[in-house]
Amino acid sequence: MSRIGNKPIDVPAGIEVAISGNHITVKGKNGTLERDFRPEIAFEQEGTIISVKCRDNSKRTRAFSGLSRTLLNNMILGITTGFSKKLVIEGVGYRADKKGNVINLSVGYSHPVLFELPEGVNAKVDKTEITLDSIDKELLGQTAARIREVRKPEPYKGKGIRYEEERIVRKAGKAAAK
Repeated sequence: MSRIGNKPIDVPAGIEVAISGNHITVKGKNGTLERDFRPEIAFEQEGTIISVKCRDNSKRTRAFSGLSRTLLNNMILGITTGFSKKLVIEGVGYRADKKGNVINLSVGYSHPVLFELPEGVNAKVDKTEITLDSIDKELLGQTAARIREVRKPEPYKGKGIRYEEERIVRKAGKAAAK
């Protein structure tokens, strides 16, 4: 079994976890998350501790035990504190605005790009910064990746949409090659 899969998950007060077979529902003050897990993995709850067990001892099942534990832990963390991702827009004239549930991106195309946020993801827009918040880590990461894909950062000047902690490796232009 993986090292991560062996660790027990502690459920904080105020969080309700319902396990029925492979389907787990986590409820709390911030909302509700549900997920179906693989049939090879079993979850056992004893009070406020949840442990992950493998139904067989194959290498594949042991690998899924760590993944399943992390997914369940992310569900619990999302309900308690939530997740956040920040995107930075770089470039002359590049900016973003938000109206309702739609982000209007002006990133160098002949037209503005309208990006509709999925249900469960909230955004705060400050001209060149977009902060996304959600209780679902997977949905948050997918949404941030889709926004970044509208205009990926280019390696010469670094113009585009990037994650806050992302470092763009710059290339030398033609003049520097001589």
